Amino acid sequence: MTMPLEITAREIETTPAIEEKIRMKADKLTQYYDRIESCQVVIETPTKHKHHGNLYNVRIEVNVPGKVLNVSKQPDEDLYVAIRDAFQAMYRQLETYSQKLRGEVKTHFEMKNGSIDRLFSDYGFIRTPEGNEYYFHESNLQNPPFNELAIGSLVSFIEVQSGETLQAAHVSANGKSVEDLE
Repeated sequence: MTMPLEITAREIETTPAIEEKIRMKADKLTQYYDRIESCQVVIETPTKHKHHGNLYNVRIEVNVPGKVLNVSKQPDEDLYVAIRDAFQAMYRQLETYSQKLRGEVKTHFEMKNGSIDRLFSDYGFIRTPEGNEYYFHESNLQNPPFNELAIGSLVSFIEVQSGETLQAAHVSANGKSVEDLE
């Protein structure tokens, strides 16, 4: 399906390669929702910034029946990265909009609570009040940075089953420790 696409450039010269990249990304929008009425993409450089290089901002407006979806991403030094990030955000919005129309409800995972039991160089273990032990890697940590964790820190996480091992994902510390509760 071909949808009307409007590309506007402000304070920047576009090239055929940039326009082709935008057209390819815009064509992919119909994979997430096939009743798109129009799409407007604005590429601009913010006029007032204290940065030494060019910063690019990409805004996207997509019209669907009964709604207008907007994305305005923060500026990036790389135009192609700014385009990619803006379209990724729009893909997510279209997918969510499409799911709502189909009556699909997003499932939220139950958060579990525990405390840091053991820490190693880039992984650790969480113990829950029930006595279960969950492995987590530093890449599963949301906040704070791994090096700021301490044994006894209270955390919340999502349980992930991996084979016979209990693992924790989306681990987040709340800044308190077991000693604070006593």
